[in-house]
Amino acid sequence: MKRIFALLLAAGALSAVSASAADSSSMNGWISDSMCGAKHAGSGAACVKKCVEGGMQPVFVSEKDKSVLTIDNPDTVKEYYGSKVTVKGTVGGDGKSVHIDSVTAAK
Repeated sequence: MKRIFALLLAAGALSAVSASAADSSSMNGWISDSMCGAKHAGSGAACVKKCVEGGMQPVFVSEKDKSVLTIDNPDTVKEYYGSKVTVKGTVGGDGKSVHIDSVTAAK
């Protein structure tokens, strides 16, 4: 009985890890601001930084389809305003937001 319980517990833990990994994805794009979105993609840090300092929120612009996603945790991208990046994160259920787990400069 204890073996069966241990096996069921292990199987449940593995399926939870698998589901979590499936929700997280890697995406390439740019860090822009909520006012200009895709128009700022690749335009450099100065313009994006000025907009963010003026009250706009940083956003992620997908390289794939130029979709603009709000960033749930904007402090993670402070050093990447205007930059092309690779982010690992989870897109929200609404498809309009992303929670970024990690961000690196794209090559």
